[in-house]
Amino acid sequence: MRYKKYENGFTLIEVLIAIILVGLAIVSLVAANISFTKANGAGADLSTAEFLLEQIRERTAMTSYYSLNGFNTTFSPPKGANGEDLSNFAAFSQQVTVENVNPADFEQVVGYPTDFVRVTVKVLLNSKEISSASWIRAKY
Repeated sequence: MRYKKYENGFTLIEVLIAIILVGLAIVSLVAANISFTKANGAGADLSTAEFLLEQIRERTAMTSYYSLNGFNTTFSPPKGANGEDLSNFAAFSQQVTVENVNPADFEQVVGYPTDFVRVTVKVLLNSKEISSASWIRAKY
């Protein structure tokens, strides 16, 4: 008995290789989607942290120079520019440090009152630092 050889179809090996290649492509797309989702979440957290930094910056700009030492604390939940609790951001906290600095060298912290203070704010998400910023505030 003779066997006919069909030359128009695919062999089982060719079909299996095609299935493996399609499977690898799908796995790659899923992995890329997971990475993009994580990056998007990190970007949203950073954007929120920058918003909370700006809230403290605005609040210290509206506050008297002599009242700035009252900011040397941690706000949890975070505070807005007008001092209101931002309870929608309860997982975040704002750690504020106010230090007197040498008028000739703003990097040097001094233990006595000067005409300049450095305000440093760290924004934490579940006790992990997300962002920080510092600025100088003058007495004048």
